[in-house]
Parts: sequence; structure tokens; C-alpha cells
Amino acid sequence: MTRLRPKRIAEAIRTEVADILAREMKDPRLGFATVTDVEVSGDLRHVKIFVSVMGDETQVSETMAALESATGFVRTEIGKRVRLRHTPEIVFRHDTSIEHGAKVFRLLQEIRKDEEGGE
Repeated sequence: MTRLRPKRIAEAIRTEVADILAREMKDPRLGFATVTDVEVSGDLRHVKIFVSVMGDETQVSETMAALESATGFVRTEIGKRVRLRHTPEIVFRHDTSIEHGAKVFRLLQEIRKDEEGGE
């Protein structure tokens, strides 16, 4: 049971942070950001929120800066929405896994085109 609680809390936090980003935050620097994963420490005191951002490097850096400046607001909202004894410290991390997957997919398509053209 002890191992399941951080997973349940991570899912609740992921859902709430996605809602906060979509509906509550009004920062114009915030681009198209998607919460991809949440990691909660075993003692429920620290949370890493992984965010994927669509756009170029400038948009990514502006969105991450907006998220860093809104950390206190997001933490307060999490404290209101998710019932925990202590509201965890929040850290936002840029998740590049979707971009990496898209790059691999493009490379595989190029290989397939080369193989079809060569035969």
C-alpha cells in the first residue's frame, strides 16, 4: 500500500496541474505546455513536474520561465485541491521525450523512403 500512495498522488497532481495551466494561469509567456509526467518523492515532500512545450527554443525558454515564476501559485493551488498534510515543493522540468520520439519517427520514415527508392 505504501508504494501505491505516491502514484495516486502523482496522478492527482498531474490532473490538477494540467487544469491549472489550462484554466488558471494568465501569463502571456506560457505557451502550449502539456504535463507529461509527475514524480513524487517517497515522503511526499517533493514533486517533479515534467512539461512538454510545443515550439522553438525561445518559446520553450519563455514557457519554462513562466512556470518557474508561477511555482508558488501552482503550489498554493495544489495545496487547496489535493488533500495532503504538507504541500510538496514543486520543480518544473522540460520533457523532451515527445520531441525525441518525433525525431526518431522522421528518421525511420527517411530510412523507409531510401529503402523503397533503392529497390
